[in-house]
Amino acid sequence: MASKSAKTAQDILMADFQALVRDTEQLLADTANLAGDQADEVRAQIHERLNQARESLQLTQDSVRQRGQAALGQAEQYVQENPWQAIGIAAGVGLLIGLLAKR
Repeated sequence: MASKSAKTAQDILMADFQALVRDTEQLLADTANLAGDQADEVRAQIHERLNQARESLQLTQDSVRQRGQAALGQAEQYVQENPWQAIGIAAGVGLLIGLLAKR
Protein backbone atom coordinates (compact mmCIF):
# COMPACT_ATOMS: atom_id res chain seq x y z
CA MET A 1 0.00 0.00 0.00
CA ALA A 2 2.81 2.42 0.86
CA SER A 3 4.50 1.52 -2.41
CA LYS A 4 1.33 2.36 -4.36
CA SER A 5 1.01 5.68 -2.55
CA ALA A 6 4.67 6.48 -3.22
CA LYS A 7 4.20 5.61 -6.91
CA THR A 8 1.14 7.87 -7.10
CA ALA A 9 3.05 10.70 -5.42
CA GLN A 10 5.92 10.16 -7.84
CA ASP A 11 3.53 10.29 -10.80
CA ILE A 12 1.99 13.52 -9.51
CA LEU A 13 5.44 15.00 -8.96
CA MET A 14 6.56 14.07 -12.48
CA ALA A 15 3.39 15.58 -13.96
CA ASP A 16 4.02 18.78 -12.00
CA PHE A 17 7.61 18.92 -13.26
CA GLN A 18 6.52 18.37 -16.85
CA ALA A 19 3.93 21.12 -16.52
CA LEU A 20 6.53 23.44 -15.01
CA VAL A 21 8.96 22.78 -17.84
CA ARG A 22 6.25 23.36 -20.48
CA ASP A 23 5.11 26.57 -18.81
CA THR A 24 8.65 27.85 -18.40
CA GLU A 25 9.52 27.07 -22.01
CA GLN A 26 6.36 28.86 -23.17
CA LEU A 27 7.07 31.89 -21.02
CA LEU A 28 10.65 32.06 -22.23
CA ALA A 29 9.47 31.84 -25.84
CA ASP A 30 7.01 34.65 -25.14
CA THR A 31 9.76 36.85 -23.70
CA ALA A 32 11.96 36.59 -26.79
CA ASN A 33 10.42 39.72 -28.32
CA LEU A 34 9.50 41.58 -25.14
CA ALA A 35 11.36 44.40 -23.49
CA GLY A 36 10.84 46.68 -20.52
CA ASP A 37 7.66 46.31 -18.50
CA GLN A 38 6.41 43.34 -20.50
CA ALA A 39 9.60 41.39 -19.82
CA ASP A 40 9.36 42.26 -16.12
CA GLU A 41 5.79 40.96 -16.04
CA VAL A 42 6.78 37.70 -17.71
CA ARG A 43 9.73 37.26 -15.35
CA ALA A 44 7.35 37.77 -12.44
CA GLN A 45 5.08 35.06 -13.85
CA ILE A 46 8.03 32.69 -14.20
CA HIS A 47 9.08 33.44 -10.64
CA GLU A 48 5.53 32.78 -9.41
CA ARG A 49 5.36 29.43 -11.25
CA LEU A 50 8.73 28.38 -9.85
CA ASN A 51 7.57 29.25 -6.33
CA GLN A 52 4.44 27.17 -6.87
CA ALA A 53 6.59 24.27 -8.05
CA ARG A 54 8.82 24.58 -4.98
CA GLU A 55 5.80 24.51 -2.69
CA SER A 56 4.40 21.50 -4.51
CA LEU A 57 7.73 19.70 -4.26
CA GLN A 58 7.97 20.44 -0.56
CA LEU A 59 4.44 19.17 0.09
CA THR A 60 5.09 16.02 -1.93
CA GLN A 61 8.41 15.43 -0.19
CA ASP A 62 6.81 15.84 3.23
CA SER A 63 3.97 13.50 2.28
CA VAL A 64 6.30 10.80 0.96
CA ARG A 65 8.53 11.13 4.02
CA GLN A 66 5.56 10.75 6.39
CA ARG A 67 4.27 7.70 4.50
CA GLY A 68 7.72 6.16 4.51
CA GLN A 69 8.13 6.70 8.23
CA ALA A 70 4.68 5.23 8.87
CA ALA A 71 5.51 2.16 6.77
CA LEU A 72 8.83 1.77 8.55
CA GLY A 73 7.12 2.01 11.92
CA GLN A 74 4.58 -0.62 10.93
CA ALA A 75 7.31 -2.94 9.66
CA GLU A 76 9.29 -2.54 12.89
CA GLN A 77 6.20 -3.22 14.96
CA TYR A 78 5.40 -6.34 12.92
CA VAL A 79 8.94 -7.67 13.29
CA GLN A 80 8.91 -7.07 17.05
CA GLU A 81 5.53 -8.76 17.45
CA ASN A 82 6.26 -11.66 15.06
CA PRO A 83 10.02 -12.26 14.96
CA TRP A 84 9.87 -15.83 13.64
CA GLN A 85 7.43 -14.98 10.89
CA ALA A 86 9.61 -12.03 9.90
CA ILE A 87 12.65 -14.32 9.71
CA GLY A 88 10.68 -16.77 7.58
CA ILE A 89 9.52 -14.02 5.24
CA ALA A 90 13.05 -12.63 4.94
CA ALA A 91 14.42 -16.11 4.19
CA GLY A 92 11.74 -16.70 1.55
CA VAL A 93 12.41 -13.36 -0.12
CA GLY A 94 16.16 -14.04 -0.03
CA LEU A 95 15.62 -17.47 -1.59
CA LEU A 96 13.41 -15.99 -4.31
CA ILE A 97 15.94 -13.27 -5.10
CA GLY A 98 18.70 -15.88 -5.16
CA LEU A 99 16.77 -18.04 -7.60
CA LEU A 100 16.03 -15.08 -9.85
CA ALA A 101 19.64 -13.89 -9.73
CA LYS A 102 20.90 -17.38 -10.60
CA ARG A 103 19.05 -17.27 -13.93
